[in-house]
Amino acid sequence: MTDTALGVTESLSGRHWLWREAEPRIAQAIAQRLDAPELVGRILALRGLQPDTAPDFVEPTLRALMPDPSVLQDMDQAAARLAQAVRAGETVAVFGDYDVDGACSGAIMALVLRSLGCTVLSYVPDRMTEGYGPNTMALEGLADQGATLIVCVDCGTAAAAILAPLAPRCDIIVLDHHAAQGDLPRVAAVVNPNRPDCTSGLRMLCAGGVAFMTAVALHRTLRRQGFFTDRPEPDLKALLDLVALSTVCDVMPLTGLNRAFVTAGLRVLERRARPGLAALLDVAKVHEKPTAMSLGWTLGPRINAAGRISEADLGLRLLVAEDAQSATHLAATLDSINRTRQSVESDILDQAMAMAEQQIQAGHAAILVAGVQWHIGVVGIIAGRIKERFNRPALVANRGDGMAKGSGRSVPGIDLGAAVIAAKAHGLLMTGGGHPMAAGFALREENLPALHAFLDERLAAARILPGAADLDVEGTLSLAGCTAELAEQLARLAPFGAGNPEPVLVLPRVRAVIAQRIGREGNTLRVFLEGEGGPRLKSVLFRAGDTPLAKALESRDGAVFHAAGHLRLESWQGRTSLGFTIVDAALAKHA
Repeated sequence: MTDTALGVTESLSGRHWLWREAEPRIAQAIAQRLDAPELVGRILALRGLQPDTAPDFVEPTLRALMPDPSVLQDMDQAAARLAQAVRAGETVAVFGDYDVDGACSGAIMALVLRSLGCTVLSYVPDRMTEGYGPNTMALEGLADQGATLIVCVDCGTAAAAILAPLAPRCDIIVLDHHAAQGDLPRVAAVVNPNRPDCTSGLRMLCAGGVAFMTAVALHRTLRRQGFFTDRPEPDLKALLDLVALSTVCDVMPLTGLNRAFVTAGLRVLERRARPGLAALLDVAKVHEKPTAMSLGWTLGPRINAAGRISEADLGLRLLVAEDAQSATHLAATLDSINRTRQSVESDILDQAMAMAEQQIQAGHAAILVAGVQWHIGVVGIIAGRIKERFNRPALVANRGDGMAKGSGRSVPGIDLGAAVIAAKAHGLLMTGGGHPMAAGFALREENLPALHAFLDERLAAARILPGAADLDVEGTLSLAGCTAELAEQLARLAPFGAGNPEPVLVLPRVRAVIAQRIGREGNTLRVFLEGEGGPRLKSVLFRAGDTPLAKALESRDGAVFHAAGHLRLESWQGRTSLGFTIVDAALAKHA
């Protein structure tokens, strides 16, 4: 059941607040089972949990949640062929992708196969000159270097025509999670939970998760064959930091198996045993215990930056680095590239936003903007920013020399990947594919208007979306009820992300008594909230900018607000304090 929360139909951010109700009996039973506050029980009930499933959600383990890898179609064939390569000491090539998931899945397979004695060649295509997925020249080159088996990670499902000619020279295994387009490649194995005939129920896995499960299946096959009788078996759990990183950065739902992957992976990351990630945490100045936010907002953008505007394989090289010296150098390089990426992005963003505003006013269901010399490496980020601003599916392309190439991002409930695949089937695109929430495409420049019209028709449901995404409110709190103990209980529901958003709670009828700009660019607002007769609560608003929300909090006119956000325990330089992160606010109707 949903209803308007606290009467807020349009907040200071233009959002409609929705109150979500849970079944009280289930919420109470969960709270009792976990010995937790009723609020925590309610939040878990809202996520569809029951008293018997809640414990595995709060304390997810691979033992409880990881299925037999053989449930994935073609997994046994893949494990058998990989085991053959290990026993024969073959040269195996790993062909990846230039994003975080591609780098992590590529690193997983390279590290596993090297630890088992194979010679491994790694290849990451250049975004600008080669584009996404396998290409004939690169594959032939790997075969020329002696590869008798090529493992395509985070790509390959849609490359049947490109992979087929390689059959006489070497075997190919595809480890992917992208939607299939047409016939599957006729290769040794296609392990992809999103292939039409896979009944595993693991559609939420990213390529890093598929690669890890393949590694488990490979070790099991070798164990049965007696391979580890006279040698130690490598510890695959040490790879879970890479699985966690790829899962969060590819925006996979943090439920079920993925939740176990990320929880375990964060524990591995905390030990800082992988030189590359330890160095990247240091250069990003992450000194506290890493969280899912560390993965998605700190590590991920730096690894992604290389594939966007620099050497495509820098991220992979960082992840497989064996010594601190080379890892430190690579981490510093990636950090510098990321700063350059931010500058490139900033140069395009204002222009793209203005074009998007015009399309919204014109009544388009989908936003499609294109510009000359827009760096192809940042168009996906720009699309994400436009999607967040207007709550519409957004596609952004670079155009030039008669071609347009770009990337898109969507909103929940609008399957952009399917629309792009359909556009390709209709002959509008030269290449195209993706997920429900993201897609890539390329077409002749003159087809841009026809593509926009096709997407408007295909994604017509987006027209009825509000200008800003609804905000789901899961509870209210008094300032006196904001305690460290409650924040600790809420933290048990982490990791937060897609499929398990951090709970949004509302502090009704509070005033902003102090509001200060902080940070290097002054884009963060530190606010102290005060209620009637209650204690003050330190709060913060990120990306404050010049928004109506920030202006209202800074006005000091004594206005009474309902403040929505997250109650957290924050650690800084060894000290822990209670804080509230503001995500929205609305003026109370009666002061």
